[in-house]
Amino acid sequence: MRTTYLIILAVLLFASCNRQVQINYTSKGRATYDLTASEEAMLDSIQQKTFQFFLQEHHPEWGIVKDRAASWAPASIASTGFALPSFAVGVERDWIIRDNAARITLNTLDFFVNSVQSADTAVTGYKGFYYHFLRMSSGTREWRCELSSVDTGLLMMGIIFARNYYNLSNEIEQRIRSQADLLLNRIEWDFMMMPDTGRYANQISMGWHPEEGLHPMGWSGYNEALFLYILAAGSGMENAEESYNSWLSSYKWQTPYDGFSHVAFPPLFGHQFSQAFIDFRGIADSYMKEKGIDYFENSRRATYVQRQYAIDNPHGWVGYDSLCWGITASDGPTSKYNFDGREFLGYAGRGTSGPEYNYFDDGTIAPYGPLSSLPFAPEIVLPTIKSINEKYGTRLWGKYGYYDSFNLTADWVNDDFIGIDQGPMLIMIENFRTGLVWDYVMKDPIIREGLRRLGFSYL
Repeated sequence: MRTTYLIILAVLLFASCNRQVQINYTSKGRATYDLTASEEAMLDSIQQKTFQFFLQEHHPEWGIVKDRAASWAPASIASTGFALPSFAVGVERDWIIRDNAARITLNTLDFFVNSVQSADTAVTGYKGFYYHFLRMSSGTREWRCELSSVDTGLLMMGIIFARNYYNLSNEIEQRIRSQADLLLNRIEWDFMMMPDTGRYANQISMGWHPEEGLHPMGWSGYNEALFLYILAAGSGMENAEESYNSWLSSYKWQTPYDGFSHVAFPPLFGHQFSQAFIDFRGIADSYMKEKGIDYFENSRRATYVQRQYAIDNPHGWVGYDSLCWGITASDGPTSKYNFDGREFLGYAGRGTSGPEYNYFDDGTIAPYGPLSSLPFAPEIVLPTIKSINEKYGTRLWGKYGYYDSFNLTADWVNDDFIGIDQGPMLIMIENFRTGLVWDYVMKDPIIREGLRRLGFSYL
């Protein structure tokens, strides 16, 4: 059975009035990958079980989705952002009827439209941004979390998908589109801008606290926030080009292994979150043009680097090999376990970009890591997942599919499910199979304008 996914080509058009480059996205050819019947069945099973997380863990009235399945967990606005296209995947695969998915989506958008926006501490958001975590009981700020730029951005990317996917003329889908417009248009991007001096000059801040003000760090490249600059630029943020150049200036081009030079960011999720929504195949900004590749190819190389690192296994962790890899942000065994005098971590932004550039590698693997790289390198991801299933499947599999993470050295499996792991995994499998999320997001005028402003064009 043949799986196809859309290649998005950027065609340069020149406006006669000002000669500015415009990008027109059209389907121009198809890339193919042959899946066996058993591989199709495997992906069906993974997606359907993962989908159940969003179906079962959203608020029945407000639509906001829990950060994780644990009973104590608050909602996460990023988890909610990933949920919106996940419901559409369910529609396309006949796990939920379109009317029900549209109703959940509208409930979500209505909640954010009607939630309180102010500088107080016990509210949902401010200046069009929202708090990272929200109480499931009240929909207001949980703990002392930040007004999050990147998590608000992930929420808005889900909303952008929804306003393009729900294109029927009935009342519910019309309201989805109008509420989406309101939410996207009321973000005050300049509120999150860093000062024009210092290390993070003109970058988008990581967040804002009512107690302390703007977060002292900006989103400095390269990481999961690539999409955020495109979203902000397309939404009319002033000085977007200058801000993006500041982001690009901190890129780290590395060659950990021959043939795999790339812009490095050790955790795999940083190569996946933006591309869950934006199809970068065939287009590049000024930095990537100089390197001769696009971000899709960059992520393919980062995926191969992770596999090679597991083969080399410099720390001698149990289980690492060519068919067991995927170091990314996840829960971990914590310090109560010990191996050869080394302590394990709890939740951490684990990752590797080769032996000289690592974050917190303690032998912990997250199944969503390789699976969310499926579009980039199916030839190594599919054998890896099949091998993990054969060796550890029943131990790693629960009510919502794969548990978050496992560590064979510590003989430990995390029995929780995390929304920002479930979402990219479900969406990227679907992008590989049908291009569903890419197709609808790349139609959006905000994304098209953001790419244009930031200098993306045909490679």
